[in-house]
Amino acid sequence: MEILKTNQNKSERIVRFIISLFLLPTPIIFGASEYSFLLCTIGGILLFNAIIGTCYIYRIFGVDTCKI
Repeated sequence: MEILKTNQNKSERIVRFIISLFLLPTPIIFGASEYSFLLCTIGGILLFNAIIGTCYIYRIFGVDTCKI
């Protein structure tokens, strides 16, 4: 499937996953504010990118760090 073509290497996906684990619980830890929900949303996007392996911003700029 061309839409979900992997364009991230494994180490980049691991880093995005770890960062998302820190950002997702921010509304619980720091309380419900617009900033904490923004951080949680960014964490969700990074988690999605880490699991799927596709970054749509990379697609726009034609970047491909995956060597497959």
